[in-house]
Amino acid sequence: MCGITGYIGYRDAYPIVIKGLKRLEYRGYDSAGIMMFDGTKIQLSKTKGKVADLEDIINKEQSRKNGNLGIGHTRWATHGVPNNVNSHPHTSQSGNLVIVHNGIIENYDALRKELISRGYVFKSDTDTEVLINLIEDVKKNEACKLGKAVQLALNNVIGAYAIAVFDKAKPDEIVVARLGSPIAIGVGKDNTEFFIASDASPFIEYTKNAIYLEDEELAIIKIGKGIKIHKIKGDAQVHANVQKLKLSLDQIEKSGYDHFMLKEIHEQPKAIIDTYRGRMLADEGIIRLSGIDDNINRFLNAERIIIVACGTSWHAGLVGEYLIEDKARIPVEVEYASEFRYRNPIITSKDVVIAISQSGETADTLAAIKLAKAKGAFVFGICNVVGSSIARETHAGAYTHAGPEIGVASTKAFTTQITLLTLIALKLASKKGEISKPQLREFMQEMQLIPKKIEALLKIEDKVKEIAAVYKNATNCLYLGRGFNFPVALEGALKLKEISYIHAEGYPAAEMKHGPIALIDENMPIFVIATSKGHYEKVVSNIQEIKSRAGKIIAIVTEGDTQVREIADHVIEIPETAEALTPLLTTIPFQLLSYHIAVMLNKNVDQPRNLAKSVTVE
Repeated sequence: MCGITGYIGYRDAYPIVIKGLKRLEYRGYDSAGIMMFDGTKIQLSKTKGKVADLEDIINKEQSRKNGNLGIGHTRWATHGVPNNVNSHPHTSQSGNLVIVHNGIIENYDALRKELISRGYVFKSDTDTEVLINLIEDVKKNEACKLGKAVQLALNNVIGAYAIAVFDKAKPDEIVVARLGSPIAIGVGKDNTEFFIASDASPFIEYTKNAIYLEDEELAIIKIGKGIKIHKIKGDAQVHANVQKLKLSLDQIEKSGYDHFMLKEIHEQPKAIIDTYRGRMLADEGIIRLSGIDDNINRFLNAERIIIVACGTSWHAGLVGEYLIEDKARIPVEVEYASEFRYRNPIITSKDVVIAISQSGETADTLAAIKLAKAKGAFVFGICNVVGSSIARETHAGAYTHAGPEIGVASTKAFTTQITLLTLIALKLASKKGEISKPQLREFMQEMQLIPKKIEALLKIEDKVKEIAAVYKNATNCLYLGRGFNFPVALEGALKLKEISYIHAEGYPAAEMKHGPIALIDENMPIFVIATSKGHYEKVVSNIQEIKSRAGKIIAIVTEGDTQVREIADHVIEIPETAEALTPLLTTIPFQLLSYHIAVMLNKNVDQPRNLAKSVTVE
């Protein structure tokens, strides 16, 4: 949640900061702001609305662009409604200190009351204004420099944060710190310039060298002198680990597509190949996953596997449950990370926990990981972002290699997570002797065909668009699937809700008659996955039940299907494949359908209301 960006160096800071905010707007977009320092005075510009609204305001007063130092923020509101006053950056009472903040200060109310008793007056409703005044109070009372004041203040804070703080008295310095929320520092040549951002996308064209702060670390960035990193607790100095970025500029651009979401839907064939490349040697019947290979006994001897995740990743985890239990015959439970961490779960050293997150920064999933580790479980991470918190917190793991996913509604994250979970299931099945070498080779050879089959599916986009036009004004929709495709029904409903704001629910097809059937009438579109593999006749019976109640049926079927075609109002065909691989295909029409309905309704597809890409707060 929220995007932070900043620059200090020899270039004009404004173009770098404003462009950085545009690239980070997927993290939050209800308000935005920039602080520029021209060597003499602080210029603060902020507004409710998008970064484009902020840019319009600044363009009317060119002096607000001046300076070689700037910090910016695009907000996803937690404390205080979106308005100009609650927007970041926030200043201290003296006006000399400025902060941008991603996260939540849980004890802000107690801190606020204490500061009010000392004479501080607050303009906003935010926890962030409390934090910057706390830093100023510590700096004044302890007669210390900014870095020390930030450190001492943070030792009195409960919550999560990534912050960048500027002091007018230290014009060549910015202090950054993190706990629970990501922050990256781009390092220019010879310490002549530095970049600050929630992820590396704002500075990728300027430097490939980046430092990712760990939890409870504070960095003092000073022109000409470099970066000093300290532990917030204990003050121990930390070695600055500079990483080479593999991200490229073209990966974070739209490449001619109208929206990032559409681009990412079309990137799925390549993303799936990148996920299994080098790991799946189909002709040899070999799967290489070093995180599994190096810890194979922990998996084979596990009493159960617990998958923890949120949102779309949770749906991928459900597919993983079907895959691992079906192929490897190991018991699997799938948990919402947000519930798992609070319900006092029974976890032992014989459990393996698989944590799934696209960003690798999901707060609830990180908390679930820490809980599982404290109970002695072995924790394996699946994420997309190299160097993310989950990658660092887990005992072992694997990256999906999906490339940057900018659209808030996940698409290629889902299919690449399923691809990786499939490889894990096959690896464990092979090691346990639950699948023969010929069966393994045959399955992997079919899996290699999936990207081509998705490419073929993407060519029917015009047909999906026609169906979208018919149902774009629906107020409620039902998605049904069975077996491996029940999670796809959940994911299809989620996509529609996220970007079109149409209410939709996913159900196991057989559960329809245990309640949802009461909702069905001639105005209710029902999206049914009825592929030839997996309970086909049962699903056909469910479709007959819908038809007898005048429901509108949009069915996803296997090529050549005739039985469902005679009943359904609309049919979308997918290529034939193994039952366990069908989720990789059946999800594509649902993604396209949601996208085109949202576009027809003039919704902001890439930045749906109230949502943000990386949920780094509870």
